[in-house]
Amino acid sequence: MLYRHTEYFQHHRSFKTIDYRWVTSEQISRYAYSAVIASEDQRFFSHHGFDFNEMQNAIDQYLKGGKLRGASTISQQVAKNLFLTPSKSFWRKGLEFWFTGLIEVFWHKDRILEVYLNIAEFGDHLFGIESASRRYFGIPANQLSASQAALLAATLPNPHSYKADKPTPYLLKRKTWIMKQMKNLNYRHRQH
Repeated sequence: MLYRHTEYFQHHRSFKTIDYRWVTSEQISRYAYSAVIASEDQRFFSHHGFDFNEMQNAIDQYLKGGKLRGASTISQQVAKNLFLTPSKSFWRKGLEFWFTGLIEVFWHKDRILEVYLNIAEFGDHLFGIESASRRYFGIPANQLSASQAALLAATLPNPHSYKADKPTPYLLKRKTWIMKQMKNLNYRHRQH
């Protein structure tokens, strides 16, 4: 969030308020948890912060002439979003690995998901599932349907290009795919 303000200041843009509200895990729809796992990190519960299979797949795809894509886990995204800037460098990636390891040691998986959903960027100066739910659907995060949660998760790779309130055919197709994955994964969030 601080990075967004700094970025606006550096580009001589006017000040824009951040829309952000933290909510507890009980105040988030179970569908939101399921949607981000289906969309972002389907092996979330079977790795310890790093999905080496997905990293290898991304490298193989790139070596075959494909586009280089990210292979970050939800834990890595939490480490990056919580402690680092989005800049790309060898040193920042090293720090991301360090913080990811610490997060995995000290937090349980449901806590990592709760933090992720509370700090993820869902649009320009829009952070957290509660603010996104209220802005795009006019409801609190605990009332999100499976379809609404999947649509929000579909925007996460690039929330500045993909808009939940103006979904493109690609975004709607991605939402449908996420909903199918949600059924296949059948994740049940633990209430604390």
